[in-house]
Amino acid sequence: MADIDYQDRIPNNVDLSSDKRLQRALESWQPDFLNWWTEMGPEGFQQDQVYLRTAVSVDKDGWAQFGHVKMPDYRWGIFLTPFEGERKVNFGDHQGEPAWQAVPGEHRYTLQRIIVTQGDTEPASVEQQRKLGHTCPSLYDLRNLFQVNVEEGRHLWAMVYLLQRYFGRDGREEAEALLERRSGNPDSPRILGAFNEPCDHWLSFFCFTTFTDRDGKYQLRALAESGFDPLARTCNFMLTEEAHHMFVGQTGIQRILQKAAERMKQGDPRDFGAIPIDMVQRAINFWYSVSLDLFGGEDSSNAASFFGAGLKGRDRETELSEHTGLDQAYTLRKFSPDGRASDVEVPLRRAMNEVLRDAYIGDCEKVIASWNRTLDKEGCDMRLTLPDRKFHRAQGVYAGLNFDPHGNFVSAADWEARKSAWIPSLDDTAYLHSIMNKPHYVAGEYADWIAPPARGINGHALDFEYVLFATPRI
Repeated sequence: MADIDYQDRIPNNVDLSSDKRLQRALESWQPDFLNWWTEMGPEGFQQDQVYLRTAVSVDKDGWAQFGHVKMPDYRWGIFLTPFEGERKVNFGDHQGEPAWQAVPGEHRYTLQRIIVTQGDTEPASVEQQRKLGHTCPSLYDLRNLFQVNVEEGRHLWAMVYLLQRYFGRDGREEAEALLERRSGNPDSPRILGAFNEPCDHWLSFFCFTTFTDRDGKYQLRALAESGFDPLARTCNFMLTEEAHHMFVGQTGIQRILQKAAERMKQGDPRDFGAIPIDMVQRAINFWYSVSLDLFGGEDSSNAASFFGAGLKGRDRETELSEHTGLDQAYTLRKFSPDGRASDVEVPLRRAMNEVLRDAYIGDCEKVIASWNRTLDKEGCDMRLTLPDRKFHRAQGVYAGLNFDPHGNFVSAADWEARKSAWIPSLDDTAYLHSIMNKPHYVAGEYADWIAPPARGINGHALDFEYVLFATPRI
């Protein structure tokens, strides 16, 4: 077992106590983190006991234990997969060289930028979701929300460790800045657009954890291939925790669809306080499209540099047959402002963002297929779809252009006239807030707009007390 040292003030498996300077720096940052968590973490639940899983090992099997704990007492820490001394750089210009245990000087700024950008997403999502507990559909869902939140907090710790361990004063300053930016703040927003979007109802939360956390999966997979070994080892363990976040989202939408389909047999789902399937489709369209933007530009010199330097690979890079990305091209469709399309050949290295986006899109198509199987099982003939990758984009070659969900070019006037049929409207939001206007804090009770899950957490019953409140809740 690759166990974690819980004797230290900061749990870790990196022998933190042997580096007193780093240990002092992280212990100095810890109170600031806890102050941020109190201010910007789940609002109103800090004294409640939540049934959380906590990492006790980095092994794939038996790596976590479960128990009730107050979230401020959760043992955040620094967990890397075990050191492999013979690991090599597997791609790019340094292919075959020993993986770096220290930051290569020529890549110092680039690596720092990559780590800061990834680190910034972790506290951002906690901030976006901090009020959702007040409208939870069940204790089961409330617990899942908090599990996602504390693990995002631990992922922040993972990135801060890398910054403080390998980047000196600059890293310490960046670690502090990660606690200073705020999701949606006009003066000091989070770095990436999707992490400044409101996530103030549970349909958004489930779409976020399905699509935006799935972007995180692919970013982490690409970084887990990195020639900078500490980053690769950090991201490998983060992927273990990330899987649960996507499970929460995917099964959450599945349960919404199940309830909607059941109600459709009786009439309009709205008449029963359920969420219509067309409303779910619009939420999918929005969160999927803003998540596509997170991969970056389709034709990117930065992507080429990251790959060539061995800093960021492709999804499952080691399983591919060729690892240089040279003498190859990617066909990219571009559009003029008046909608004329043309295909251009882009050097493969410059298209690495799009290559990663392709893998993400294929994964999302499987999710949609699973949701459609739920509808089919319930006897509903409606089907969900993914919008075209050009739809509702604010980054890359499609930014500033308008396309319908099928990928057809439309004018700005057409977009304005029809967008309420394609992305969530003010009426959608008002309806969702009206049916999510109260929490469900009784064990085994579920809101009218969502079906119970197929099974409980860690073998427990659906009416298990997943959250023990410090004071009674009505």
